[in-house]
Amino acid sequence: MTGNSYYYRKLHSLLGVIPVGFFLIEHLITNYEAFNGGHQAFIDSVRWLNSLPLVIFLEVFGIWLPILYHGIYGLFVAFQSRNNVNRYGYYRNLMFTLQRITGVVTLIFIAWHFFQTRFQVAIGNETHDGLGVVMHEIFTTPLYFTLYLVGVLAATFHFTNGMWSFLVSWGITIGPRAQRVSSVIWMGVFVIMSIMFVLTMVAFTDASFQDTSVLDMASKH
Repeated sequence: MTGNSYYYRKLHSLLGVIPVGFFLIEHLITNYEAFNGGHQAFIDSVRWLNSLPLVIFLEVFGIWLPILYHGIYGLFVAFQSRNNVNRYGYYRNLMFTLQRITGVVTLIFIAWHFFQTRFQVAIGNETHDGLGVVMHEIFTTPLYFTLYLVGVLAATFHFTNGMWSFLVSWGITIGPRAQRVSSVIWMGVFVIMSIMFVLTMVAFTDASFQDTSVLDMASKH
């Protein structure tokens, strides 16, 4: 792996943005419908996603395999990288360390979230229409709510800070000024995405997500 590490790292960096980063944003927008429009709006978004042509192909090759590569290679990089925060302590070195830590947390969180939701649908224990109920049960459990909060904040930080690194490593933000501006922009994106995730989590605790009987009621009248 050493001889080709440059290309492995570039692929790791690229997959972190396309498609993994896009998937995080799409996931946020889909779930935000729980806050923006309630149970029916959330399920409508889920149904639309699962009505896309070749959805299984898109999931496997457009989401899960890229996440698997990005996560596993990211673990390799995390444990190979030298941690100099205690020695130097400057801002970017701290961000570098947090990037590695949140990467590990995010990978564990994604695996857990996948098991609780998509995997349960795949093995027939749950339906797409029942995912709102699943999320309601998760977020009305204080321990799970806390763990999910840690997970979504870690994933959001990992993406936004990773975008700063991506723009530098790919030669898009060249020079200190461009990098400072980029840092401010992506920190702002982190705050906005985090707020949206938290609002979504709180929305899932609403009693309307307790069952699926409220779904499609409007279409029956």
